[in-house]
Amino acid sequence: MSTRPYEPRCAPRPDRAARTDRSGRSGHDRDHERDRDRDHHHDRARRTGRSAPPPPRPRPAAAVTVPLAGADWLASADRRPRAVHALWAEDPMAGVVLPCGTVFDVIDAPALFGRALLDRLWAAPGPGSGPVAVVRGRLLLFAAPGTAQRLPALLRWEEWTRQGRLAPPLLCYGTGDAVTVPPLFAPPEGAEPGPPASRWLIAPESRHPWLPGADALLWACVRAVRATARSAVLPTPEGP
Repeated sequence: MSTRPYEPRCAPRPDRAARTDRSGRSGHDRDHERDRDRDHHHDRARRTGRSAPPPPRPRPAAAVTVPLAGADWLASADRRPRAVHALWAEDPMAGVVLPCGTVFDVIDAPALFGRALLDRLWAAPGPGSGPVAVVRGRLLLFAAPGTAQRLPALLRWEEWTRQGRLAPPLLCYGTGDAVTVPPLFAPPEGAEPGPPASRWLIAPESRHPWLPGADALLWACVRAVRATARSAVLPTPEGP
């Protein structure tokens, strides 16, 4: 039996104070220089009355608004969907101009009336709506192809222009027109003082989203005007 003592496979770690770097400074020397620099920084801050600038806050990542399936549906409106995806890959926060008439039409309404129109679509027994966006203070309702051509005729039949201020004019974009859609990503929180000028209220989430037609939008327009008219003629309670 061998009496040879156990030898470790690695040499024992030397004391930190005994280790030196390439310049020949020991661990104690480096600690002393670091403490001296920190004290000098604090003394300078006290003399000037200024504190060191805080570290920059990490910028929060942008939240995804439109999933990949919805982006595919939007890009399919263009003749070159790969080019649209390339633009989004380069700058996901940029708006993209897409043609109307083949995949979708767009009904453009003022913000207040557009909200009332959207409420009518979603209130029972309304059919609901497709994707909806806000662009520069106006509401863009994505509708089935052909709606932009048929809806104005139905509105004329309902004598829409005689409703006065309760029925604002609607802009209908169809074949031959194009619209700017909001970015795929929502801006980070705190990046802008208020809501962004271009954003999705209801983002497309599938490659074949349901889109309202001219009949559904006419139904919602008529009921939105009637609801506005009723609220306008209701007597206001008088104070004591």
